[in-house]
Amino acid sequence: MTASRHPDSYYAATARGMREHPRLRGEESADVCVIGAGYTGLSAALELAERGYKVAVVEAARVGWGASGRNGGQIGTAYIRSLAEIERLAGKDAARTCWDVAEEAKDLIRRRVERHAIDCDLKWGYLYAAAKPSHMNGFKETHAKWTSFGAREMRLLGKPELEERLGTTAYHGALWEANAGHLHPLNYALGLAEAVTGAGGGIFERSPVVRLEMGPKPAVHTADGTVRAEYVVVAGNAYLGRLVGALYHRLMPVGSFIVATEPLGEAQANALIRDDDCISDSNFLVNYFRLSADRRMLFGGRATYSGYEPKDLFSYMRPRMLKIFPQLADVRLDYCWGGKVGISLNRLPHVGRLASNVFFSQAYSGHGV
Repeated sequence: MTASRHPDSYYAATARGMREHPRLRGEESADVCVIGAGYTGLSAALELAERGYKVAVVEAARVGWGASGRNGGQIGTAYIRSLAEIERLAGKDAARTCWDVAEEAKDLIRRRVERHAIDCDLKWGYLYAAAKPSHMNGFKETHAKWTSFGAREMRLLGKPELEERLGTTAYHGALWEANAGHLHPLNYALGLAEAVTGAGGGIFERSPVVRLEMGPKPAVHTADGTVRAEYVVVAGNAYLGRLVGALYHRLMPVGSFIVATEPLGEAQANALIRDDDCISDSNFLVNYFRLSADRRMLFGGRATYSGYEPKDLFSYMRPRMLKIFPQLADVRLDYCWGGKVGISLNRLPHVGRLASNVFFSQAYSGHGV
């Protein structure tokens, strides 16, 4: 099914520069065809277009319609799996490479926002909050490991110091980091799309791919058109569906949900999150929250693995938010939305080739920004 509009979310309501791109009709040729206009697809298209390749991006719905336009907007460090675990799985050199890639990803956001003047409310500062006292031991290990890989501007915070920064008694300490932060995710995706078209790339919306034809010169087929290319990048992630069977069985789409309050005003917002950091906690079903540019609380979590989406998301999410911030009991909720996050079995990104000329990247397991 083709979606002609974004889900009703705070992000869609505050989108900047949203415009329609044409459907794919007839036959197009390109050096590279990218399937999916989320962060992965747009990022690949931008890098290629800026290097002079002819690029066509084919999107089933709208730019940033999937996780890239619905997520918590949090720019975290490293991966869900710890670097120590990655070392045990693949060795120290591989862990170093993974660290460098993840750090470069954050630098890419910073550089692209500046270079392309993307208006996406980018801010830096991140708190990883301990849901149990024992979880501080893990944060101490993380601090030591990240420091050994070159991270700077991090501090461990005890409960009293954390409670000076957050208006909640729910947590037992935190790891604070300067080189991580948050942004308006849909506006970042829209900014990337503008950069792609500005560099000469083409974007086709509302054009679901029905078949990927492999071979020496692969082709991407939709109901109304075809892109023939030298290379293909598959970047559908949790919304790729069954298009590529080999990828479908390597990824689990997991539901996550976010609620946005009414604007709180500076005083109340600052009482909740003093320094405008974004926060994720160490619960197995993670809570993540931050303030928007217009001082709303954006609170996310309640992952579902069954595909079930509650009919009343407001009632589903409010108790989780109030458990952390009971002082918001009388605050109006203006938006609530959900979406799918791509999770891999080992909770690490799944990147590779389906053939010598067909690449894929998916399953960022909550670290897609």
